[in-house]
Amino acid sequence: MNTAGIGQFIPLILIFVIFYFFLIRPQQKKVKEHKNMIEALKRGDKVITSGGITGTIQRIIDNDKVEVEIAENVKVEIVKSTGIQALLNVQEVKK
Repeated sequence: MNTAGIGQFIPLILIFVIFYFFLIRPQQKKVKEHKNMIEALKRGDKVITSGGITGTIQRIIDNDKVEVEIAENVKVEIVKSTGIQALLNVQEVKK
């Protein structure tokens, strides 16, 4: 009777393990990589905002916000943690 009770929970445990390895763990890894990228931002980096606008970081404000130039003489303040989606690693081609 006791083994039958444990046997009923095996499928639930298996489902949790599958969810952990396919959903939870990769999401935690992605969040950690994004946090490291945000902390490493510096002046001159080219970024993509969460709205899809590309720009260049002009200055870092209060370690929480950045000023991004999206066009010539057009600068916007963006919250680093939620407003910056990705870093554009533009490599210059040497001739």
